[in-house]
Amino acid sequence: MKRPNISQKLAPVTKKLAPVTKKLAPVTKKLMPVPVIGALVKAAAQIKNIPVEIRQNHTDPIRAQRRELRKLLVKAQFTEFGKYYHFDEILMSKDILEEFRKRVPVFDYNKMHDEWWYLNLQGKRNIAWPGKIKYFALSSGTSEAASKYIPITRGLNNKITRASIRQLVSATRYDFPLDFYNRGVLMIGGSTDLQYNEEFDYYAGDLSGISAGKIPAWFEAFYKPGQKISKVKDWAEKMDLMVKAAPKWDIGVIVGVPAWVQILLERIIKEYNLKTIHDIWPNLMVYVHSGVAFAPYEKSFERIFGKEVLFVESYLASEGYIAYQVDLKKRVMQLLVDNGIYFEFVPFNEENFDEDGNIVEHPKTLLLSEVEENTDYAILLSTCAGTWRYLIGDTIKFLNTKDCEIAITGRTKQFLSITGEHLSQDNMTRAVDMMAAELGVEITEFTVAGIRHDTMYAHHWYLGCDKPIDKELAIKKIDENLCKLNDDYAVERTQAIKELFVDVLPTKFFYEFMEEKIGKWGGATKFPRVMKGKRLELWEEYVQGIKQ
Repeated sequence: MKRPNISQKLAPVTKKLAPVTKKLAPVTKKLMPVPVIGALVKAAAQIKNIPVEIRQNHTDPIRAQRRELRKLLVKAQFTEFGKYYHFDEILMSKDILEEFRKRVPVFDYNKMHDEWWYLNLQGKRNIAWPGKIKYFALSSGTSEAASKYIPITRGLNNKITRASIRQLVSATRYDFPLDFYNRGVLMIGGSTDLQYNEEFDYYAGDLSGISAGKIPAWFEAFYKPGQKISKVKDWAEKMDLMVKAAPKWDIGVIVGVPAWVQILLERIIKEYNLKTIHDIWPNLMVYVHSGVAFAPYEKSFERIFGKEVLFVESYLASEGYIAYQVDLKKRVMQLLVDNGIYFEFVPFNEENFDEDGNIVEHPKTLLLSEVEENTDYAILLSTCAGTWRYLIGDTIKFLNTKDCEIAITGRTKQFLSITGEHLSQDNMTRAVDMMAAELGVEITEFTVAGIRHDTMYAHHWYLGCDKPIDKELAIKKIDENLCKLNDDYAVERTQAIKELFVDVLPTKFFYEFMEEKIGKWGGATKFPRVMKGKRLELWEEYVQGIKQ
C-alpha cells in the first residue's frame, strides 16, 4: 500500500480548504448554529495529527523550502517564463536551490512587469504561471503608474486563506473560553466590488477585497462586516455602515491596519457615547494588525480598550502571506515556510543596494540555511502566482534562525505610511518636482513627517526654497500630485489624513541641521526625505529655534 504524502494527510484542513468548504458549507447554513462551528474550530486544533501552525520541531524549514521550490518549478515549467529559464533543467540538477539561484535573475516590480507581467494584463495565458491571471492586487505607486498590478491566482488566494485560518486557530493554544470561538471576526479592508477590465477580462482591487470576496462558506458565519458592507467602495460610506451595524455584532477578533481600526473604534465610541469599545463589544479579546509599525498606535489602542486585548502581528503582502505571530506572548513572527512561497534573502547593505535603495544588477542572495540573526535582509519571493525571485521592498531580520522567527525592520527605500498611504521616496520627490515646475521655483531639499492631528493624522512638509513661495498653493499642488501618483494616498487623504501643513525654509538650514545636529556633512550625504522618531524631535526643535 502506497504511503500517503503529507498533503494527503492534511487535505481536509490544509489542501486548498476545498474539502472543508464543501462539507461544512451546507452544515453551517442549514443545520448547525454558530456555537457548534466555533466548537469545531477549537476541536480541530486539538487533533494532534493536524498542525494548525508551523512547529519547527516537526517541520524542517530547509526541507520544507526545498519542497516548495520544487512544486513551484514543476507547476510552472511549461510557462513562457519556465521555458525561457529552463525550469526542466533546473529540476534535473543535483541542487535545484543553487541552480535556480544561478539561472534566474532577481526582479523588482519594474523589471518583472516590463518583461513578463504586462502580458498578463493583456489577457495572455501561461506567462509566468499556468493559465490566465483573472485577479490583480493594486499596490502602492511607482514612477510609471499610479499603482502596481500584482497577479493573484486561485492557488495564492487559497494559501492566504489557509494561513489566515491557521493563525486564527492557533489561538486555541491559549486559555480562551470556548465561546470565544463563536464570536465575530471584524476584518476591515478594501472593497470586494472590484474593478473589471472588459477588454482583457480581469479584475483589480485591494488584496483584502479580493480575499474577502472568496472566504470559505463555513467562515461566513463569523465574518464581519459581511459581504454587503464589504462591497461598498466609498470608505466614508463603508465607515458609516459599520458604525451603524456595530451594536448588532458580537466581535471577538478585529483584523486591520491600525489607523483605520482606530478611526472606526473612536467613531463607534463617540456615536454611542461609550467609555471604551468594550462597552459595546465585551467579548473582544484579540486584535490582529498588519501593514504599518504598531508601536506608535499602542497607547491609543490601550485607551480605546476597556479590557486587556492581545495584540497579534501578521505579515501579509500583496505577493503572499509571509509570516504571522505564533506565540501571542512573544512579539515576533514566524515565516510560513510551507505555504506556497519560496524565500531568498539579500543582505541590506551597500554591496547590494545603492544609496536610493535600488538593488544592484547581481546582488548576493542567501538561502534560508545561510542567514544570520540580527542582520537586515531584503526579501525575495517566488510564489504560486508567477512571482520569481521578486524583491518586495521590505527588510527583515531574524531573531531566531532555528525557528524562523523574524521582525520587520523597514523598507529598502525611504517611505511614509502612518495610515497605510505607502508614500515612497519616489512619490514624494516627483510630487515636489512637479509642484516646483508649476510654481516656477527650485526646491532642492525637503522632508516630511507624519504626525497625529487631534484624533486623526496629518503630514507636515518642510520645503527648502530661497525665493518667495505661496505656501498654500504649494501644499495644494503637492497634495494633488500625490493623489495622481499613489492610489493608497488618494484613499487615505479622504479619511485618515485630515490636514497638510507646510513650512518653507531657506535651503541652507537643511545643510546646517545635518552638520550641527546629525554630524553628517558633505556632497555624498543626502538629507532624509522622511523624518521619524528622535531625528524628528531634533528637527522640530531646530525649526522652532530658527523661527524664534
